[in-house]
Amino acid sequence: MSERADAGRGGVWSEVVGSLLKLGATSYGGPAIMGVMQAELQEKRQWVSKPRFVEGLSVVNMLPGATATQLAIFLGYARGGWWGGFFGGLCFVLPAFVVMLALTLAYATLGVSPLVQGALYGLGPVVIAIFAVAVYRLGRAAASTWQEVVIGVLAAAVLLWSPLGVAVILVLAGGAGLLVFHSRTPGAVLAVLAVSGPAVSALWWPSALTMSGGMPRAASLVDLGAYFFKVGAFTIGGGLTMIAFIQQQVVDQFHWLTAREFIDGLALGQLTPGPVLMLAAYVGYKVAGIAGALVAATMAFLPSFVIMLVVLPVLDRVRKLAWVRAVMKGMGPAVIGVLAVSLVRLAPAALPDLFAVAILVATLLVLTLTRVGPFRLMIAASLLGVLRSRLSWWPGLKLAGRVMSAGG
Repeated sequence: MSERADAGRGGVWSEVVGSLLKLGATSYGGPAIMGVMQAELQEKRQWVSKPRFVEGLSVVNMLPGATATQLAIFLGYARGGWWGGFFGGLCFVLPAFVVMLALTLAYATLGVSPLVQGALYGLGPVVIAIFAVAVYRLGRAAASTWQEVVIGVLAAAVLLWSPLGVAVILVLAGGAGLLVFHSRTPGAVLAVLAVSGPAVSALWWPSALTMSGGMPRAASLVDLGAYFFKVGAFTIGGGLTMIAFIQQQVVDQFHWLTAREFIDGLALGQLTPGPVLMLAAYVGYKVAGIAGALVAATMAFLPSFVIMLVVLPVLDRVRKLAWVRAVMKGMGPAVIGVLAVSLVRLAPAALPDLFAVAILVATLLVLTLTRVGPFRLMIAASLLGVLRSRLSWWPGLKLAGRVMSAGG
C-alpha cells in the first residue's frame, strides 16, 4: 500500500474517531440520537446516502443489542471499513462511560444540581426537533411509492396498538417487501411464511434466552459480566427495552438494587450523553464498585460490536441480491413508522410547558430554513435552559407553567 493510501486511510479513521467521539460526548435523547447521527454524518458529512442510512436503521433494529451504538458502528464501517466500525463504536460509547462513572461517584455527595437540570430542560425540545426533521427527511427517501407508505403506516399502527415488538414488525415488513417488490409466486409466499413464522416465535420471547442459567451473584464479577452479556446479546428492541428488562430483573428478581436506587440511576442516565444502555455502568458500580462498572458496561456492549462486525461484511456481499433489496425496501418504511411512534412517545417528556414548545418550534424553523448545525442549537438551548432556571421568577415563565399545569 502506498504512503498516500496509508495517509488517506489514516485521515478517514481520524474523521471517524473525531466525529463519533463528539457525538458520544454531546448527543442526548436515547432514540433521538439517531436523528443527530442523520443530521451530522449522513446529511452534513455524506458518509452514506439516505437509502443506505435507512438500510442501516433496518439492520440495527432487527438485531439484538444497543441500537444507537450499532448504528455508530454501521456508519463507522461505511466510512472507514472494519476498523472504522470498531473505533467508531468504541469512541461513541467511551464518553458515556466516563460521564456516567463520574456522575455516579459524585451523586452521593453532590446530587443533581439545578444548573444541570436547566441544561437538560433546554436540550429536550432540540433533541425532539432534530429527531422529527430526521424522520421526515428519511421518510421521503424510504417511502417514495404508495406501497411503501402503506407499509410504514401499518408498521406504526401495529406498534401502537398491538403487543408485537419492533423486531417482529420488521420481520413481517421484510416479508411484505419480498412479496410486493420481488415476487408474488406461491413459492415466494411459502418461503416468507416459512421464515417469518419461526423468526417471529423466536423474537417474541427474548427473555427466555436471557434468563437461561441460575440466579447470578451480585458480588461476582463473572456473574455480573455474564448477566449483562446475555442482556446485550439476546434483548431486541434497543436500549429502552433493555432498561425495562434490567429493571424487572435487577430490582424485582435479583434484588441487587432497590427501586429508589434504580430510579436514581435513570436520573443519572438522563444527564449522560450517548447510549441509554450505559445504565449498566451504574448498576455495576452499585453492586461491585468501579470494577463492576467496567465489567458491566463492557459486557453489555460487547455483543453489539461482535454482531455488527460479523454481519456487516456479509451484508455488503448479499445486499446486491434482488430479493435482499426487496426485503430491505419493505423494512425501510417500517423503520420510519417505528421511529415516528418513538417520536410521539418521547415528545411529552421533552415538552413539559409552553416555553419548551417554543424552543421546539424555533429549532424546527432554524433546521428547515438555515444551515445551522445541530450541535450549535443544542449548546444554545442548553444555555437557554440554564437561563430559564435562573430567571424562574419571570412572570411569563410562571404563567406558562400555570397554563400547562391547568391543562394537565
